[in-house]
Amino acid sequence: MALADLPAAFEGLDAHPHARALLGSVVAGTHPPSHAYLFHGPPGTGKRTIARAFAAALLAEGADDPQAVSDRVARGTHPDLTWVTPSGAAEMLVSDIDQSVVAAAARTPFEAARRVFVIEDVDTLNDQAANRMLKTLEEPPAFVHLLLLTTRPGEVMPTIASRCQLVRFDPLAPDRIAADLIAGGDPGGLDDLHARACARLALGDASRAALLASEEGEALRESAEAFVRLSISGETGERPWTRLLELARAAGARAGEQATQAIAGELELLPARERKRHEREAGDTRRRVERRARTAALDLALALAELWLRDTLCVREGAPELIHALDRRAELEHDAAACSVERLRAGIGQIADTRLRLALNVSEELALEALAYRLGAGQASGPRSGSSP
Repeated sequence: MALADLPAAFEGLDAHPHARALLGSVVAGTHPPSHAYLFHGPPGTGKRTIARAFAAALLAEGADDPQAVSDRVARGTHPDLTWVTPSGAAEMLVSDIDQSVVAAAARTPFEAARRVFVIEDVDTLNDQAANRMLKTLEEPPAFVHLLLLTTRPGEVMPTIASRCQLVRFDPLAPDRIAADLIAGGDPGGLDDLHARACARLALGDASRAALLASEEGEALRESAEAFVRLSISGETGERPWTRLLELARAAGARAGEQATQAIAGELELLPARERKRHEREAGDTRRRVERRARTAALDLALALAELWLRDTLCVREGAPELIHALDRRAELEHDAAACSVERLRAGIGQIADTRLRLALNVSEELALEALAYRLGAGQASGPRSGSSP
Protein backbone atom coordinates (compact mmCIF):
# COMPACT_ATOMS: atom_id res chain seq x y z
CA MET A 1 0.00 0.00 0.00
CA ALA A 2 1.22 3.53 -0.83
CA LEU A 3 1.20 6.40 1.62
CA ALA A 4 -1.05 8.25 -0.82
CA ASP A 5 -3.88 5.88 0.07
CA LEU A 6 -4.35 7.63 3.43
CA PRO A 7 -5.23 11.26 2.53
CA ALA A 8 -8.24 11.57 4.86
CA ALA A 9 -6.04 11.53 7.95
CA PHE A 10 -4.41 14.80 6.92
CA GLU A 11 -7.42 17.09 6.57
CA GLY A 12 -5.97 19.39 9.23
CA LEU A 13 -3.06 20.29 6.96
CA ASP A 14 -5.17 22.67 4.87
CA ALA A 15 -4.54 25.43 7.45
CA HIS A 16 -0.75 24.94 7.33
CA PRO A 17 0.72 25.50 3.84
CA HIS A 18 4.32 24.83 4.87
CA ALA A 19 3.49 21.58 6.65
CA ARG A 20 1.21 20.53 3.80
CA ALA A 21 3.98 21.05 1.23
CA LEU A 22 6.56 19.04 3.18
CA LEU A 23 4.43 16.22 4.55
CA GLY A 24 2.08 16.09 1.59
CA SER A 25 4.89 15.10 -0.75
CA VAL A 26 5.73 12.18 1.52
CA VAL A 27 2.10 11.15 1.85
CA ALA A 28 1.74 11.34 -1.94
CA GLY A 29 4.78 9.11 -2.36
CA THR A 30 6.80 11.64 -4.36
CA HIS A 31 9.49 12.09 -1.70
CA PRO A 32 10.92 9.63 0.84
CA PRO A 33 10.35 10.47 4.51
CA SER A 34 13.12 12.16 6.44
CA HIS A 35 14.68 10.42 9.42
CA ALA A 36 13.68 13.33 11.71
CA TYR A 37 11.16 16.17 11.66
CA LEU A 38 10.69 19.11 14.02
CA PHE A 39 7.03 20.16 14.10
CA HIS A 40 6.91 23.71 15.46
CA GLY A 41 4.16 26.25 15.94
CA PRO A 42 1.77 27.72 18.53
CA PRO A 43 -0.16 25.42 20.88
CA GLY A 44 -3.42 24.00 19.60
CA THR A 45 -2.55 24.18 15.90
CA GLY A 46 -2.82 20.44 15.33
CA LYS A 47 0.80 19.28 15.64
CA ARG A 48 -0.09 16.23 17.73
CA THR A 49 -2.99 15.25 15.49
CA ILE A 50 -0.90 15.50 12.34
CA ALA A 51 2.03 13.72 14.00
CA ARG A 52 -0.24 10.79 14.85
CA ALA A 53 -1.70 10.73 11.34
CA PHE A 54 1.77 10.91 9.78
CA ALA A 55 3.00 8.12 12.06
CA ALA A 56 0.01 6.02 11.02
CA ALA A 57 0.82 6.60 7.36
CA LEU A 58 4.46 5.61 7.84
CA LEU A 59 3.58 2.46 9.74
CA ALA A 60 0.73 1.48 7.41
CA GLU A 61 2.84 1.46 4.26
CA GLY A 62 2.93 -2.10 2.94
CA ALA A 63 0.53 -3.41 5.60
CA ASP A 64 -2.17 -5.93 4.69
CA ASP A 65 -4.77 -3.94 6.61
CA PRO A 66 -3.76 -0.24 6.68
CA GLN A 67 -6.96 0.81 8.43
CA ALA A 68 -6.27 -1.57 11.30
CA VAL A 69 -2.81 -0.07 11.64
CA SER A 70 -4.31 3.42 11.67
CA ASP A 71 -6.83 2.42 14.33
CA ARG A 72 -4.12 1.00 16.58
CA VAL A 73 -2.00 4.11 16.18
CA ALA A 74 -5.03 6.22 17.14
CA ARG A 75 -5.47 4.12 20.28
CA GLY A 76 -1.74 4.24 21.07
CA THR A 77 -1.40 0.45 20.95
CA HIS A 78 0.82 -0.07 17.91
CA PRO A 79 4.09 -1.72 19.03
CA ASP A 80 6.22 0.23 16.55
CA LEU A 81 4.99 3.65 17.71
CA THR A 82 6.53 5.23 20.81
CA TRP A 83 5.03 8.47 22.14
CA VAL A 84 7.11 10.36 24.71
CA THR A 85 6.07 13.26 26.96
CA PRO A 86 8.21 14.93 29.66
CA SER A 87 7.91 13.36 33.08
CA GLY A 88 9.78 16.14 34.85
CA ALA A 89 7.83 19.01 36.35
CA ALA A 90 9.47 21.42 33.91
CA GLU A 91 11.84 19.39 31.73
CA MET A 92 12.43 16.21 29.76
CA LEU A 93 14.63 13.85 31.76
CA VAL A 94 17.22 11.36 30.56
CA SER A 95 14.98 8.57 31.84
CA ASP A 96 12.22 9.75 29.51
CA ILE A 97 14.21 8.99 26.36
CA ASP A 98 17.03 6.65 27.38
CA GLN A 99 15.26 3.31 27.05
CA SER A 100 12.09 4.31 25.23
CA VAL A 101 13.91 6.11 22.38
CA VAL A 102 17.70 5.71 22.35
CA ALA A 103 17.79 2.01 23.21
CA ALA A 104 14.55 1.14 21.37
CA ALA A 105 15.72 2.82 18.15
CA ALA A 106 18.48 0.24 17.84
CA ARG A 107 15.98 -2.62 17.77
CA THR A 108 14.23 -3.71 14.58
CA PRO A 109 10.47 -3.12 14.21
CA PHE A 110 8.05 -5.62 15.69
CA GLU A 111 5.72 -5.87 12.71
CA ALA A 112 5.93 -2.79 10.46
CA ALA A 113 8.74 -1.83 8.14
CA ARG A 114 9.51 1.18 10.35
CA ARG A 115 9.64 2.40 13.94
CA VAL A 116 8.25 5.86 14.69
CA PHE A 117 9.07 7.92 17.77
CA VAL A 118 7.04 11.03 18.63
CA ILE A 119 8.65 13.25 21.26
CA GLU A 120 6.65 16.17 22.65
CA ASP A 121 8.03 19.39 24.12
CA VAL A 122 11.59 18.83 22.90
CA ASP A 123 12.40 22.38 24.01
CA THR A 124 12.36 20.99 27.56
CA LEU A 125 15.14 18.44 26.96
CA ASN A 126 17.79 18.99 29.62
CA ASP A 127 21.44 18.87 28.58
CA GLN A 128 21.91 15.22 29.48
CA ALA A 129 18.77 14.10 27.67
CA ALA A 130 19.67 16.16 24.59
CA ASN A 131 23.16 14.70 24.47
CA ARG A 132 21.71 11.19 24.69
CA MET A 133 19.44 12.00 21.76
CA LEU A 134 22.17 13.30 19.46
CA LYS A 135 23.62 9.94 18.45
CA THR A 136 20.18 8.68 17.46
CA LEU A 137 19.48 11.86 15.48
CA GLU A 138 22.88 11.80 13.75
CA GLU A 139 23.00 8.16 12.70
CA PRO A 140 19.58 6.53 13.08
CA PRO A 141 18.88 3.11 11.58
CA ALA A 142 17.17 3.34 8.20
CA PHE A 143 13.88 2.13 9.66
CA VAL A 144 13.70 4.85 12.37
CA HIS A 145 11.73 8.09 12.01
CA LEU A 146 11.56 10.70 14.77
CA LEU A 147 8.82 13.34 15.00
CA LEU A 148 9.80 16.07 17.46
CA LEU A 149 7.16 18.57 18.61
CA THR A 150 7.58 22.02 20.15
CA THR A 151 5.68 25.26 20.71
CA ARG A 152 8.94 27.13 21.37
CA PRO A 153 11.38 26.45 18.51
CA GLY A 154 13.74 29.17 19.73
CA GLU A 155 14.39 27.13 22.88
CA VAL A 156 15.17 23.84 21.12
CA MET A 157 18.89 23.16 21.31
CA PRO A 158 20.54 24.03 17.96
CA THR A 159 22.28 20.65 17.91
CA ILE A 160 18.82 19.02 17.97
CA ALA A 161 17.05 21.36 15.54
CA SER A 162 19.85 21.28 12.97
CA ARG A 163 19.46 17.53 12.53
CA CYS A 164 15.73 17.72 11.76
CA GLN A 165 13.63 18.86 8.84
CA LEU A 166 11.62 21.82 10.12
CA VAL A 167 7.83 21.69 9.64
CA ARG A 168 5.99 24.91 10.44
CA PHE A 169 2.43 25.03 11.79
CA ASP A 170 0.74 28.43 11.60
CA PRO A 171 -1.66 29.99 14.14
CA LEU A 172 -5.29 29.26 13.33
CA ALA A 173 -7.51 32.19 12.37
CA PRO A 174 -10.07 33.18 15.05
CA ASP A 175 -12.95 32.87 12.60
CA ARG A 176 -11.99 29.29 11.81
CA ILE A 177 -11.65 28.39 15.49
CA ALA A 178 -15.02 29.98 16.29
CA ALA A 179 -16.72 28.10 13.45
CA ASP A 180 -15.24 24.82 14.68
CA LEU A 181 -16.41 25.54 18.24
CA ILE A 182 -19.97 26.14 17.08
CA ALA A 183 -19.95 23.13 14.76
CA GLY A 184 -18.52 20.84 17.42
CA GLY A 185 -20.69 21.97 20.33
CA ASP A 186 -24.20 21.03 21.37
CA PRO A 187 -26.91 22.57 19.16
CA GLY A 188 -27.81 25.95 20.62
CA GLY A 189 -25.20 25.55 23.37
CA LEU A 190 -22.69 28.16 22.20
CA ASP A 191 -23.73 31.47 20.68
CA ASP A 192 -21.71 33.22 18.00
CA LEU A 193 -20.47 36.08 20.19
CA HIS A 194 -19.23 33.75 22.93
CA ALA A 195 -17.55 31.46 20.39
CA ARG A 196 -15.76 34.40 18.76
CA ALA A 197 -14.62 35.67 22.15
CA CYS A 198 -13.19 32.26 23.11
CA ALA A 199 -11.46 32.04 19.72
CA ARG A 200 -9.86 35.47 20.08
CA LEU A 201 -8.82 34.90 23.68
CA ALA A 202 -7.15 31.63 22.65
CA LEU A 203 -4.67 33.52 20.43
CA GLY A 204 -4.69 30.90 17.68
CA ASP A 205 -4.76 27.89 20.03
CA ALA A 206 -7.77 25.75 19.11
CA SER A 207 -7.43 23.48 22.14
CA ARG A 208 -7.37 26.49 24.47
CA ALA A 209 -10.45 27.90 22.75
CA ALA A 210 -12.27 24.62 23.32
CA LEU A 211 -11.30 24.73 26.99
CA LEU A 212 -12.52 28.31 27.35
CA ALA A 213 -15.84 27.33 25.78
CA SER A 214 -16.30 24.52 28.30
CA GLU A 215 -17.83 24.81 31.76
CA GLU A 216 -14.41 24.39 33.34
CA GLY A 217 -12.88 27.07 31.13
CA GLU A 218 -15.71 29.52 31.70
CA ALA A 219 -15.26 29.14 35.46
CA LEU A 220 -11.53 29.84 35.13
CA ARG A 221 -12.16 32.82 32.86
CA GLU A 222 -14.76 34.35 35.19
CA SER A 223 -12.42 33.91 38.16
CA ALA A 224 -9.49 35.45 36.28
CA GLU A 225 -11.59 38.45 35.29
CA ALA A 226 -12.91 38.84 38.83
CA PHE A 227 -9.35 38.66 40.17
CA VAL A 228 -7.96 41.40 37.93
CA ARG A 229 -11.02 43.66 38.20
CA LEU A 230 -11.22 43.48 41.98
CA SER A 231 -7.46 43.84 42.35
CA ILE A 232 -7.06 46.88 40.13
CA SER A 233 -9.99 48.58 41.88
CA GLY A 234 -8.28 48.00 45.22
CA GLU A 235 -10.89 45.54 46.53
CA THR A 236 -8.40 42.93 47.73
CA GLY A 237 -10.23 42.30 50.99
CA GLU A 238 -12.20 39.58 49.22
CA ARG A 239 -8.94 37.74 48.48
CA PRO A 240 -9.87 37.20 44.80
CA TRP A 241 -6.83 34.97 44.22
CA THR A 242 -8.19 32.14 46.37
CA ARG A 243 -10.72 31.04 43.75
CA LEU A 244 -7.96 30.87 41.12
CA LEU A 245 -5.89 28.67 43.40
CA GLU A 246 -8.87 26.36 44.03
CA LEU A 247 -9.55 25.93 40.31
CA ALA A 248 -5.86 25.32 39.58
CA ARG A 249 -5.64 22.67 42.28
CA ALA A 250 -8.75 20.99 40.91
CA ALA A 251 -7.16 20.93 37.44
CA GLY A 252 -4.04 19.37 38.94
CA ALA A 253 -6.06 16.73 40.76
CA ARG A 254 -7.91 15.78 37.57
CA ALA A 255 -4.65 15.47 35.65
CA GLY A 256 -3.13 13.41 38.45
CA GLU A 257 -6.07 11.02 38.46
CA GLN A 258 -5.81 10.59 34.69
CA ALA A 259 -2.09 9.87 35.03
CA THR A 260 -2.78 7.28 37.72
CA GLN A 261 -5.31 5.52 35.50
CA ALA A 262 -2.87 5.52 32.57
CA ILE A 263 -0.10 4.10 34.75
CA ALA A 264 -2.44 1.39 36.03
CA GLY A 265 -3.15 0.37 32.44
CA GLU A 266 0.58 0.24 31.66
CA LEU A 267 1.30 -1.89 34.74
CA GLU A 268 -1.02 -4.59 33.49
CA LEU A 269 1.17 -5.01 30.39
CA LEU A 270 4.48 -5.21 32.26
CA PRO A 271 6.20 -8.38 33.47
CA ALA A 272 5.76 -8.94 37.20
CA ARG A 273 9.44 -8.25 37.92
CA GLU A 274 9.17 -4.73 36.50
CA ARG A 275 5.92 -3.72 38.16
CA LYS A 276 7.31 -2.81 41.56
CA ARG A 277 9.74 -0.28 40.13
CA HIS A 278 7.00 1.35 38.07
CA GLU A 279 4.69 1.41 41.09
CA ARG A 280 7.38 3.21 43.10
CA GLU A 281 7.82 5.77 40.33
CA ALA A 282 4.06 6.26 39.88
CA GLY A 283 3.74 8.55 42.89
CA ASP A 284 6.50 10.87 41.66
CA THR A 285 4.98 10.89 38.19
CA ARG A 286 1.56 11.84 39.55
CA ARG A 287 3.01 14.70 41.59
CA ARG A 288 4.86 16.08 38.56
CA VAL A 289 1.76 15.80 36.38
CA GLU A 290 -0.36 17.54 38.99
CA ARG A 291 2.12 20.38 39.30
CA ARG A 292 2.33 20.88 35.53
CA ALA A 293 -1.47 21.00 35.22
CA ARG A 294 -1.83 23.33 38.21
CA THR A 295 0.83 25.69 36.87
CA ALA A 296 -0.74 25.62 33.39
CA ALA A 297 -4.15 26.53 34.80
CA LEU A 298 -2.71 29.46 36.76
CA ASP A 299 -0.75 30.65 33.75
CA LEU A 300 -3.89 30.56 31.62
CA ALA A 301 -5.79 32.50 34.27
CA LEU A 302 -3.09 35.17 34.38
CA ALA A 303 -2.96 35.28 30.58
CA LEU A 304 -6.69 35.99 30.59
CA ALA A 305 -6.20 38.67 33.25
CA GLU A 306 -3.45 40.23 31.13
CA LEU A 307 -5.73 40.21 28.07
CA TRP A 308 -8.47 41.84 30.13
CA LEU A 309 -6.24 44.81 30.89
CA ARG A 310 -5.07 44.87 27.28
CA ASP A 311 -8.72 44.95 26.12
CA THR A 312 -9.53 47.66 28.64
CA LEU A 313 -6.60 49.67 27.30
CA CYS A 314 -7.90 49.27 23.74
CA VAL A 315 -11.29 50.65 24.79
CA ARG A 316 -9.61 53.46 26.73
CA GLU A 317 -7.53 54.38 23.67
CA GLY A 318 -10.54 54.37 21.36
CA ALA A 319 -9.88 51.06 19.58
CA PRO A 320 -12.69 48.74 20.78
CA GLU A 321 -12.58 46.80 17.51
CA LEU A 322 -9.31 45.24 18.74
CA ILE A 323 -10.67 43.66 21.93
CA HIS A 324 -10.60 39.91 22.49
CA ALA A 325 -13.41 39.55 25.04
CA LEU A 326 -16.16 40.50 22.62
CA ASP A 327 -18.86 39.23 24.97
CA ARG A 328 -17.73 41.50 27.82
CA ARG A 329 -17.89 44.86 26.02
CA ALA A 330 -19.99 46.64 28.68
CA GLU A 331 -17.71 45.52 31.52
CA LEU A 332 -14.61 46.60 29.60
CA GLU A 333 -16.10 50.03 28.97
CA HIS A 334 -16.88 50.36 32.69
CA ASP A 335 -13.30 49.50 33.66
CA ALA A 336 -11.82 51.73 30.95
CA ALA A 337 -13.61 54.72 32.47
CA ALA A 338 -12.17 53.92 35.89
CA CYS A 339 -8.48 53.38 35.02
CA SER A 340 -5.78 55.56 33.56
CA VAL A 341 -3.72 54.46 30.58
CA GLU A 342 -0.60 54.42 32.77
CA ARG A 343 -2.17 52.09 35.34
CA LEU A 344 -3.41 49.70 32.67
CA ARG A 345 -0.01 49.51 31.03
CA ALA A 346 1.70 49.02 34.39
CA GLY A 347 -0.78 46.27 35.29
CA ILE A 348 -0.09 44.40 32.06
CA GLY A 349 3.62 44.41 32.89
CA GLN A 350 2.99 43.31 36.48
CA ILE A 351 0.95 40.31 35.37
CA ALA A 352 3.55 39.34 32.77
CA ASP A 353 6.22 39.50 35.48
CA THR A 354 4.18 37.26 37.80
CA ARG A 355 3.71 34.68 35.02
CA LEU A 356 7.48 34.46 34.71
CA ARG A 357 7.86 34.11 38.47
CA LEU A 358 5.39 31.23 38.65
CA ALA A 359 7.49 29.33 36.11
CA LEU A 360 10.38 29.53 38.61
CA ASN A 361 8.52 27.51 41.25
CA VAL A 362 7.75 30.36 43.65
CA SER A 363 4.87 30.15 46.12
CA GLU A 364 1.74 30.40 44.01
CA GLU A 365 -0.43 31.91 46.73
CA LEU A 366 2.13 34.53 47.72
CA ALA A 367 2.78 35.43 44.08
CA LEU A 368 -0.92 35.97 43.35
CA GLU A 369 -1.50 37.87 46.59
CA ALA A 370 1.46 40.15 45.87
CA LEU A 371 0.20 40.72 42.33
CA ALA A 372 -3.26 41.66 43.59
CA TYR A 373 -1.82 44.34 45.90
CA ARG A 374 0.53 45.62 43.20
CA LEU A 375 -2.36 45.97 40.76
CA GLY A 376 -4.36 47.94 43.30
CA ALA A 377 -1.49 50.13 44.49
CA GLY A 378 -2.34 53.04 42.17
CA GLN A 379 -6.09 52.82 42.60
CA ALA A 380 -6.40 56.19 44.30
CA SER A 381 -4.60 58.02 41.49
CA GLY A 382 -6.68 56.69 38.60
CA PRO A 383 -9.89 58.35 37.36
CA ARG A 384 -13.10 56.88 38.68
CA SER A 385 -16.03 55.68 36.62
CA GLY A 386 -17.80 58.60 34.93
CA SER A 387 -14.78 60.94 35.00
CA SER A 388 -13.35 62.35 31.81
CA PRO A 389 -10.37 60.55 30.21
